[in-house]
Amino acid sequence: MSNTPHELADEFPDYADRMRELKMNDAHFARLFAEYHEVNRAIHRAETNVEPVGDTHMENMRKSRMVLKDEIYGMLAH
Repeated sequence: MSNTPHELADEFPDYADRMRELKMNDAHFARLFAEYHEVNRAIHRAETNVEPVGDTHMENMRKSRMVLKDEIYGMLAH
């Protein structure tokens, strides 16, 4: 997969087909999926000091990723 931790394909390997289906057929899911990847990559860049951020900003990004992941999982499991 990717060198970026917490990729959705790695987090939910049993839902790979469902993710692909929802990305193509559900605009809301596709938006959440894209937003998750954007936040996840920003966190990875900050953690590896490519684009360092302050502690508060890092905490907010991690919370955002968690909320997105929870919503995505809810849609996958539904």
